Amino acid sequence: MSPILHLELNGGSAPADARRAAQEFLGRPVHGAPGLPPVALDTALLVISELVTNAVRHTSGGCVLDLRLTPGGVDVAVTDTSSAEPRLRQPGHQGEGGWGWHLVNRLATRIEIRHRGERDGKTIHVHVPR
Repeated sequence: MSPILHLELNGGSAPADARRAAQEFLGRPVHGAPGLPPVALDTALLVISELVTNAVRHTSGGCVLDLRLTPGGVDVAVTDTSSAEPRLRQPGHQGEGGWGWHLVNRLATRIEIRHRGERDGKTIHVHVPR
């Protein structure tokens, strides 16, 4: 069985809380599975941070982060309260955002959005390779 982390997040500290928990979980051996190498860990932390930031910034509630460490990398799932699909925006060059979904699409693979019902939100699943 692959090691799993399940974390409920809310508020402005959610991205930092997610990064901290993910770094601890992914950076060390867990139940006999080796931790991620440094480059994969940095990539995973950036993807996790962007997904959680988007979830708390663009929805009306918190989110749930689920991580599963696999031999090929890490599977990331972020569940939020909005049924709206993420969309690519023109990135701002003055610090106004728009980079997150571009980064996720560039760094992660197997990106999948599963809707949980019109009023029940969605889960975004991605894989970050080892």
